[in-house]
Amino acid sequence: MAPKVLVSDKLSPTAVQIFRDRGIEVDFEPDLGKDKDRLAAAIGKYDGLAIRSATKVTEKILASADNLKVIGRAGIGTDNIDKDAASRKGVIVMNTPFGNMITTAEHAIAMMFAVARQLPEASASTHAGKWEKSRFMGVELTGKTLGVIGAGNIGGIVCDRARGLKMKVLAYDPFLGTEKAEKMGVEKVELDDLLARADFITLHVPFTDATRNILSRENLAKTRKGVRIINCARGGLVDEEALAELLKSGHVAGAGFDVFAVEPAVNNPLFNLPNVVCTPHLGAATTEAQENVALQVAEQMSDYLLTGAVTNALNMPSVTAEEAKVMGPWVKLAGHLGGFIGQMTDEPIQAINILYDGSVAGMNLEALNCSVVAGIMKRVNPDVNMVSAPVVAKERGIQISTTNQDKSGAFDGYIKVTVVTKLRTRSVAGTVFSDGKPRFIQIKGINIDAEIGAHMLYTTNKDVPGVIGTLGQTMGTNGVNIANFTLGRSDKGGEAIALLYVDEPVPATVLDKLAATDMFQQIKVLQFDVA
Repeated sequence: MAPKVLVSDKLSPTAVQIFRDRGIEVDFEPDLGKDKDRLAAAIGKYDGLAIRSATKVTEKILASADNLKVIGRAGIGTDNIDKDAASRKGVIVMNTPFGNMITTAEHAIAMMFAVARQLPEASASTHAGKWEKSRFMGVELTGKTLGVIGAGNIGGIVCDRARGLKMKVLAYDPFLGTEKAEKMGVEKVELDDLLARADFITLHVPFTDATRNILSRENLAKTRKGVRIINCARGGLVDEEALAELLKSGHVAGAGFDVFAVEPAVNNPLFNLPNVVCTPHLGAATTEAQENVALQVAEQMSDYLLTGAVTNALNMPSVTAEEAKVMGPWVKLAGHLGGFIGQMTDEPIQAINILYDGSVAGMNLEALNCSVVAGIMKRVNPDVNMVSAPVVAKERGIQISTTNQDKSGAFDGYIKVTVVTKLRTRSVAGTVFSDGKPRFIQIKGINIDAEIGAHMLYTTNKDVPGVIGTLGQTMGTNGVNIANFTLGRSDKGGEAIALLYVDEPVPATVLDKLAATDMFQQIKVLQFDVA
């Protein structure tokens, strides 16, 4: 059955056609996102939701989204999506961070020019029939020092354009390396240094707890007299009240704002101040950018729904289409290893360690980690998936660690999962054979070679004669057909294990008969999703 996507905001017809051309059923209802009650009533039948900024994906909406797998935001900002609720629900949230980079960077440069030459006021004055040539004395950008807060995708483009204008560029970004700064032709500085030296300051960071009011009243006071401040990134990065006071006092010579702490901004401290240029969040508002992000989100969502490829996800590791093909069997194996331990462990888990050996150590380990943890967490929540599992584990205080190493044994690659509880440490390992089928290769340190089936029976016992016969006879006389039978032992006469792959679930009555033999220390029915 083909996946089904709802487009609840205005999206390019070309983007809608991309879904259809890829074999995905689409309902295009561009006004539905504005009606939260109708959206909540409709969302349950869709696998994907494609939106812009008008649709608000709240916890209430997500509570009704029983089949939803992915939300695609055509644009960068995802403030209109409850990402925590989406993660708990197991829904991937994607955005399109690259489709409007140039457009937003160009808007910031345009705002710098407008503020430097007081263009909006000069235009309004001239339209009014005045000729106030001496009133609008501006400054050149050439030779001035630009302070860029955030030198990532958009900030990096601004740095490049500013250097083309012969500006000296200072960059404050904790994630910017010295070598990268040198290649960009910018000077990497600390924030206080930037504030003290810059003639123009432009912000290009997301809105987070770390960046909230990064230009606070205290930091604004550290700027040099005559500075001009541009914000085309996110509202809430600047103390707007403090900035208005500094504009009125003349300490700040001008400002250009495309974003505001409260939007839509109908009343703001910066409004109606001289040499303050304000626009209604137009950073991405060009024909090219709107088309680009729409096409990008349609491609990303289609790739995920059809191939499992994850691109630009905010709550899930990215997995390319090529990786998805190669990693598919290993992702399944990781889930089965987690599933085995999850079903075997009744007490609270304190820690999970995942060892990657050989060829698998070079794969996308974040995605494999998510699959392992999802398999384990299904014991406490059957609806958990690779998106929600890390959230569930974190909420339970489970520590997760990984180790990767070069090939160390007979297998080209394998995964070993170990969990720690207050009472015990338990481990299981597996690999993928050349036929693409996952197999268990070690349980409790005992080597085995077990095919993984939907219905399995696991037993432990002392290595004594008669166990195989007892298992086979009990299964046979009670109509349970054995598809595969694997044995292993620590040493002669020591601990032994058996893993049976059977055609149907083993009835409780059969388990009781096995227990009555007193031959088994542990008897456990296991189930795996092998589809």
